[in-house]
Amino acid sequence: MFVAVVPPDDAVEDLDTFLDVRRAAADFRWSRAEQWHLTLAFFAAVPESALDDLIDRLRSAASRRQGFGCRISGGGAFPDAARAKVLWAGLVTEHDEELDRLAAGARAAGATAGIDVGGERFRPHLTLARLGRPAEVTRWVRLLDGYAGPRFHVDRVSLIASLRAGSGHRRRHETVAEIPLG
Repeated sequence: MFVAVVPPDDAVEDLDTFLDVRRAAADFRWSRAEQWHLTLAFFAAVPESALDDLIDRLRSAASRRQGFGCRISGGGAFPDAARAKVLWAGLVTEHDEELDRLAAGARAAGATAGIDVGGERFRPHLTLARLGRPAEVTRWVRLLDGYAGPRFHVDRVSLIASLRAGSGHRRRHETVAEIPLG
């Protein structure tokens, strides 16, 4: 499971349209647009017995945060453009500290509920594509640097279950709870 900010449809459609004519130029495993999200906290396993407590703690954490404006803009690669394994789009927010606090609160909610929380440093991004092996993607990063999507208001977070979708490696996302901010 993970806690995420899910961009609204118009923001997703704008970025999807921007990438649509360009995807064929690279042999990447492109993420499906309907699954784009900004992960705030990742939980490898959430026992059924801890789910209600987790949701209550997420509600408490989210109630202390205020909504904020942002837009999908720019991009990058992990670990870097010279040997990328992941291509991502960035986020520009009106209040970076609110986003950082929102992520910290979501992680703390999981830890306090007794759930193992992924420990990577929070870097706001939407994963666009995964590469089968490390590759040079500087051209793609420059292309994304020229992108600025429509502004939208973040007023909630979602707790999402990532489920296997059949025998392949694809995952299906199911929203378990939507939790308002402030």
